[in-house]
Amino acid sequence: MADWKNLDTLESYKELEKVEKVDIAKELSGANGAERVKKYSVKGAAGMTFNYAAKAVDDKVLAALKKLAEEAELADKYAELYNGAVINTGEKRLVLHQLTRGQLGKKIEVDGEDKRAFYVEQQNRIAEFANKVHAGEIVNEKGEKFTTVVQIGIGGSDLGPRAMYLALENWAKKSKLFKMEAKFISNVDPDDASQVLNSVDVSRSIFILVSKSGTTLETLTNESFVKDALKNAGLDPAKHMIAVTSATSPLAGNPDYLDAFFMDDYIGGRYSSTSAVGGAVLSLAFGPEVFADFLLGAAEEDKLSTEADPMKNPAMLDALIGVYERNVLGFPSTAILPYSQGLSRFPAHLQQLDMESNGKSVNRFGEAVDYVTGPVIFGEPGTNGQHSFYQLLHQGTDIIPLQFIGFKNSQLANDVVIQGSTSQQKLCANVAAQIVAFACGKKDENPNKNFKGGRPSSIIIGEELNPKTLGALLAHFENKVMFQGFLWNLNSFDQEGVQLGKTLAKKVLARETDGALSVYSDLLNI
Repeated sequence: MADWKNLDTLESYKELEKVEKVDIAKELSGANGAERVKKYSVKGAAGMTFNYAAKAVDDKVLAALKKLAEEAELADKYAELYNGAVINTGEKRLVLHQLTRGQLGKKIEVDGEDKRAFYVEQQNRIAEFANKVHAGEIVNEKGEKFTTVVQIGIGGSDLGPRAMYLALENWAKKSKLFKMEAKFISNVDPDDASQVLNSVDVSRSIFILVSKSGTTLETLTNESFVKDALKNAGLDPAKHMIAVTSATSPLAGNPDYLDAFFMDDYIGGRYSSTSAVGGAVLSLAFGPEVFADFLLGAAEEDKLSTEADPMKNPAMLDALIGVYERNVLGFPSTAILPYSQGLSRFPAHLQQLDMESNGKSVNRFGEAVDYVTGPVIFGEPGTNGQHSFYQLLHQGTDIIPLQFIGFKNSQLANDVVIQGSTSQQKLCANVAAQIVAFACGKKDENPNKNFKGGRPSSIIIGEELNPKTLGALLAHFENKVMFQGFLWNLNSFDQEGVQLGKTLAKKVLARETDGALSVYSDLLNI
């Protein structure tokens, strides 16, 4: 069994704090800059590469980080996770999202049920259902094929699946694999559901209600909104809706749904894109084969993450550098900057993944920690972000580490050449320029035009954004967040901070308020 200790009690962490700091501008702009870019790179899954040459590290820092990984027993803790240990200490649960895409360790049984077999069974059931919808064997009341799928869910039931759908939409159209348009309803704000419903033909839409418990307030409210719209159109909601839920929820085996596909308590919402939560909508939108390739990419990255040497494990190395930046260098935030329009909602998904997992001030035993933990995550795709918040990133008073994501090729079948270069070449030129500009800066006698540089960044580079590379990218960040939670001695798999506001909102709706809560309720005319 691994030994779970707070970060600041580890001898290797104390040694890391004493290692001489690295001047990125000097390292990257000097004579050895080109060699550094080639050297500080590690191969990832699905042909991806993690390059960290513009990070504030050198061989001495990396050696100290390797010692930290060993003393913190990161590889052993990951092995405990995929071998079925109770890693989620807050809820006393196993953590099995990796099992949705492959068997890394021993067979996991819960109450006599093989969990890998259970997840595969659900994937097969979803594939069969999706194929029948695409073949016109499951149709609307008029015998017409469904053309749109609408997912109703919030948090992990929305952010991940929505980000994955948008990432693959153009690729699927180019590859002639696009089956159905997907839309998403998440916010309890009635304008959200109304806007989506006004943009689709409800008679030819199939709706996926996603709620593990079957009691999520926002999701059930939006379900009622959708059912009213179907009834007002003279349609039977039961012939337009499926559920993704737990086998014990009130949605399972319910005649109000065409079918129900199951998840369980061992996969948290923010880790659920490779479960039935993402599987149903992505299989309907693109076909089960595309979803299967997505799982393959994630499985390949998971396998790579079992490597004990962080110099061969990009997710672990990314996590170690991130903890070094947060706890030793004192940087409070991280920007996720994908230079791919398909990843427009990927930063929003990573925001939940990271901040809900590691936004904790007590360790896995409920004891307060004396060091900072998860950073603030934000981001937008390039080049849009360059014309938005990059000013602060370049010349603001805070240094914010950057994680770029780029692809050599676009998802388009064709591109245009303007002024001697394609659009994709212009995009890639911008990300290359930004990495060097952030790291090296530019001296100018005019203080307003002076760039200090020293702004650290990494980049994950792939050939093309497709199902396999997307799966690998998703798993990279999931495993990075997990490794950082191990280093901080946190439980990265519960989210008690989400619950308090929900509880108070129920009190407001039940008219059980007093004091400030009562006055705010009156101000909002509740």
